[in-house]
Amino acid sequence: MKPDKETTKPSKKKITSRQAAAIAGIVLLVLLYIVTLAAAILDSSSSARWFWTCLFGTIAVPLLVWIYSWMYEKLTGKSVEANPSSNEISSGPKQTP
Repeated sequence: MKPDKETTKPSKKKITSRQAAAIAGIVLLVLLYIVTLAAAILDSSSSARWFWTCLFGTIAVPLLVWIYSWMYEKLTGKSVEANPSSNEISSGPKQTP
């Protein structure tokens, strides 16, 4: 007797290392923005230093996540779906006879 589709549990999707890196990047960016807000509210002598550190992190964190994703693709040979340099996009539209 086969179990009904309604009673079977859907299998959980495994989080890939690229997804984990992206989630960690999002968490780091949110923490940077919270630190920037706290530094602006507290207005201590090191507020400017905190601001510049957070501004650097806002640029560096997404760049590091992208570099990780790019290196993962190059080392494993697995294509990233959102990568605009994939073969389908770079070869142009398919021509029909």
